[in-house]
Amino acid sequence: MSLPTLLTQHIARRPQRIALLQHIAEQGSITRAAKSAGLSYKAAWDAIDELNNLADQPLVERSVGGKGGGGARLSEEGQRVLRLYLRLQTLQAQLLEASEDAADLGLLGRLMLRTSARNQLHGKVIGIEAIGHNDRIRLELARGLVIEARITHDSTVRLELAIGTEVVALIKAGWLELHPAGQPAMAGDNALQGLIEQVAAAENGPSEVRIGLPNGQTLCALADPLQLRERQLEVGGAVQVRFSPTNVLLGTPL
Repeated sequence: MSLPTLLTQHIARRPQRIALLQHIAEQGSITRAAKSAGLSYKAAWDAIDELNNLADQPLVERSVGGKGGGGARLSEEGQRVLRLYLRLQTLQAQLLEASEDAADLGLLGRLMLRTSARNQLHGKVIGIEAIGHNDRIRLELARGLVIEARITHDSTVRLELAIGTEVVALIKAGWLELHPAGQPAMAGDNALQGLIEQVAAAENGPSEVRIGLPNGQTLCALADPLQLRERQLEVGGAVQVRFSPTNVLLGTPL
């Protein structure tokens, strides 16, 4: 099974995150791996979440009660990614030799932009339904989890979307609404069930809530602390994450 194109591009551009995977494999500790890779503990987990969300299967598996602030190990898929990266390094060296001008590399960098959206989920198109000037796009994420996006038909054409097309669904943290599990959602909204893994409170403003989905992917949401208390949403508890299909942005490889 080959890696998704979007994950392959991501690891080629972010060698520090591959270094993090190497340190996890060697040390079995997020805290020590983050320090070795020059990342904060939070930045390390953010990097792991992003890599896991772009992969078909989680690259890093967490273990409870590990030494040094949180145990973790690479899954078989994570080990395979490391092997792939070694091959990509060879290809990168060949690309540098073949480039006609240093500006070529700058151009490639501009064409492969990062995004401010905290949630980037890899998936593939499994359905396209026309609704007036818009299209409803059904996406299958890892392990069969399904969400919907609603974009203009012009966007569908421009992105060359078809059944089987690989995409990344981008959802800003502030667009996610958190509700008690089991409550009926608004008709047409996406509603995903998950577990609250962490709540990081801010001195002023909303708390950052990290939610683990049953397929191994992770979402980051922003929520008012008072609202969390009123809805009895706390670490370790079940939660329903709602978001409108119009708030799902789609990206495809160049």
